[in-house]
Amino acid sequence: MIKRLLLGLLGLVALLAAVLVVNTLRQGSRQVVVPALQVLAVDKAAVAESMAMAVRAKTVSGLLDPVGVALEFDALHAHLRKRYPLVHATMEREVVGAHSLLYTWRGSDAQAKPILLLAHQDVVPVAPGTESLWKKPPFAGVVEEGLVWGRGTLDNKSNLITQMEAAEMLLKAGFKPRRTVYLAFGHDEEVGGRLGAVPTVALLKQRGVKLEYVLDEGLAVTEGILPGVKQPLALIGLAEKGILSLRLTATAAPGHSSMPPAAGNSAIGMLSAALTRLDNNPMPGGIQGAAAELFATVAPELPFGQRLAMSNLWLLKPVVENMLGKGASTNAMMRTTTALTIVNAGNKENVLPGKAEAVVNFRILPGDTSESVIAHVKRAIADPRIEVQPISAAAEASSVSSSTADAYRLIERTVREVFPDSLVAPGLVLAGTDSRHFESIAEQTYRFMPIRFKSEDLTRVHGTDERISIDQLADMVRFYHRLLEQSAK
Repeated sequence: MIKRLLLGLLGLVALLAAVLVVNTLRQGSRQVVVPALQVLAVDKAAVAESMAMAVRAKTVSGLLDPVGVALEFDALHAHLRKRYPLVHATMEREVVGAHSLLYTWRGSDAQAKPILLLAHQDVVPVAPGTESLWKKPPFAGVVEEGLVWGRGTLDNKSNLITQMEAAEMLLKAGFKPRRTVYLAFGHDEEVGGRLGAVPTVALLKQRGVKLEYVLDEGLAVTEGILPGVKQPLALIGLAEKGILSLRLTATAAPGHSSMPPAAGNSAIGMLSAALTRLDNNPMPGGIQGAAAELFATVAPELPFGQRLAMSNLWLLKPVVENMLGKGASTNAMMRTTTALTIVNAGNKENVLPGKAEAVVNFRILPGDTSESVIAHVKRAIADPRIEVQPISAAAEASSVSSSTADAYRLIERTVREVFPDSLVAPGLVLAGTDSRHFESIAEQTYRFMPIRFKSEDLTRVHGTDERISIDQLADMVRFYHRLLEQSAK
């Protein structure tokens, strides 16, 4: 009897193993096959110098010198007019909200839905006290060692310059778009886009514009972002996370440190306990939405063991989610993240403070809301003595665009043509972009920057020694040239 049970059990295990293997093997590659594309000749030296000129315009967001900032934007605009004469002779150019730019390249077919490419002119400041750490001055626009050095080379003037380069090249070749193309360059993306992107959207909406798709900065062609993926992985963002910061406040009677209250009743004690509970109880998450599409697309390209696990989530999903949750980037794809960022309490070593405050930053996963985050926080800390208040209005998570729409397929195909060694998959942008403001007038909104990023490049975005290689710039020109050529014909 026992022998028959063991044999039956072994048979079930063997059957399950066979099912897992067969299901794994039947999952073929999802990568679109494209014919080899002739590499577009790009004047790299001219593009590099244009990028350097853009860097020298110190268009820093949030400066308290409006006159000085205006002069910097004027300098950037003057450079664009000089460098791209055909763009300015052919397209309609409008200034929106003081410094944002909107270019309209009229198509021959008024019935064809237009497209819009986004970039932004503004950059973040250099952290005070870190200027001496830069190998090249951050706003000198030095071109050296095959690199253009300076703030904005990665975020995000390179998109702006290479989009303009691509458009100028197409115009020089006599290209005339069938559908209308918009180029929109905001001037305050780094501080929310309220003065640039928002009025630009309002203007287009007033004119009845409905876009087929918007393409903005976001994800890129990366290496080493997912274990097991040996090829460069180009991720096209279908959505972006929202942002919410909450202030947690604990109050208690102040007093002398020689007579502290019972454990857990001081302001610092209450707040510390609340933060510990919150940190130990993250928002629920899992393989869903854009993350699920990413893993499903990448699964057939993985080594067999990982491929088997990713191809059989119907059985192994809890195990896979647990493994992915241990990595910072993969965990962030699967849930609304909780980050304890600021704590303030007390001002003298022998005085019990009457108030302790902390700021907690959340990046909201599509599907969650600021209200659901606040409700989770109150449940997790489980202490009515802790006041929970938003610091400012939340930016909700974006909607999720389609990975089967014609627009996505076109972008995907273009990536494979220009970066033929890469795998292409949908992804989720963890930060915020101007594109979220355009969702109300766009059928689809995608977030992808056509640049090869290595792990060391990621630390330079908003960091020290920001720079871009001339070869990276050339690839970006090629991508936008091909995308515009195929989208607007």
